[in-house]
Formats: sequence, structure tokens, C-alpha cells
Amino acid sequence: MCRRRGAIVASVPLSDLEVVEGEDALGCYQFNTMTAKHYFCTRCGIYTHHQRRSNPEQYGYNVGCLEGVNPYDLGEIATRDGMNHPSDR
Repeated sequence: MCRRRGAIVASVPLSDLEVVEGEDALGCYQFNTMTAKHYFCTRCGIYTHHQRRSNPEQYGYNVGCLEGVNPYDLGEIATRDGMNHPSDR
């Protein structure tokens, strides 16, 4: 799943993420270590945010879900392969 998500992800402390619309439509799934919590829209399936495994005090969020932000305007973005997790080192 992580290798195919294709989202630009930024980080924020847990207390600083606010879902302003559609919280009732969020689903959550966990896998492997069950540490991270991955949230998605149950209507369209888009990944919205996740509580990080590498730092459970942070959310990673999908920049493409921010109103008024076009991820294609951000230029070149560093990528990770989705298989080698920082916590596994």
C-alpha cells in the first residue's frame, strides 16, 4: 500500500491537525505492528492522514487534501520507497 499511495505527506503534532469537514466519513485501518493509524475517506477512498509509526506524537497528512493547495505547484519533492521504514533501522 505505501509504495503505491503517491501522496505528498507533511507532518504536524497531533494537537495541530484539525479536520474541518467530513470527519464522519473517515475510516481507519491498521496493519503490521498496529502502531500507525491510517485514515481515509470512506466515500472516495483518498488517504487523508495517519498517526505515524516512526513518531506516534505526529500526524502525517496528505498535502493534496488541503483546500487551496495544488501539490503539482510545489516543485520537486523528495520521495521514499515505502518499503524501508525509518523505525526498522
